[in-house]
Amino acid sequence: MAALNILITGASRGLGAALAREFSAPGAHLCLLARDGVALARVAQDCTARDATVATATCDVRDAPRLASILAEWEAAHPFTLVIANAGVTGGTRPDGGLEGWASAERVLGVNLMGAIHTVEPLLPGMVARRAGRVVLIGSVAGFQGLPDSPAYSASKAGLWAYGEALRARLSPLGVGVTCVAPGFFASEMSDRFQGAHPGKLPLEAMAARIARAIRRGRGRAIIPAPLGWLLRLLALLPAPLNDRAARVLRFTIRAE
Repeated sequence: MAALNILITGASRGLGAALAREFSAPGAHLCLLARDGVALARVAQDCTARDATVATATCDVRDAPRLASILAEWEAAHPFTLVIANAGVTGGTRPDGGLEGWASAERVLGVNLMGAIHTVEPLLPGMVARRAGRVVLIGSVAGFQGLPDSPAYSASKAGLWAYGEALRARLSPLGVGVTCVAPGFFASEMSDRFQGAHPGKLPLEAMAARIARAIRRGRGRAIIPAPLGWLLRLLALLPAPLNDRAARVLRFTIRAE
């Protein structure tokens, strides 16, 4: 896949930064967006050192009007061939063990689900008109099985997966590809907040490389690592009492931010 004009949200750290470095190469133009301008500038330096050209902007993806304005300016100068909606946050159990609460849930759903929609929807008319390009939605295997300690995070990733599946069916006849990505555990600040076992955990750069490979191959789905993802998908087929018991045994507890 000749992805030369690339948008990545949540690009200041973690998987977004690793994907920015992965796609940095001579001839690539990257548009990197995040909330942390200082960290984003460091990632941009890494990318330019690899001979990519880079534009950056700071924005909260929940701010749809401001985000749309930034994207329109970038799209006018360099029509996107690859859009990676990666920005994400976690919620989790409060330090006192209480439920995460509506404010945390609203933030998580606003960034993880609506933020991705705010990113993708303004760019679809241009991609459809060109009959070219690919949209990538970075979800999580948590979208396949609700985590008892983080229902909003699970809901946001389940919603993102469903949105991506529907979008792919809608756009594929129009010449636009969609890749739904469901990473498992990998080395990052976000993954480190999941307490307990981290089955199949990958180094950050290895996860980014595997996702990039799936994108370049034009895959519609990328579940990484596949065994963990498919295990969680199969758990959803169990009767509710057994599913609930299995979810409690897995106990992927998330520490509150």
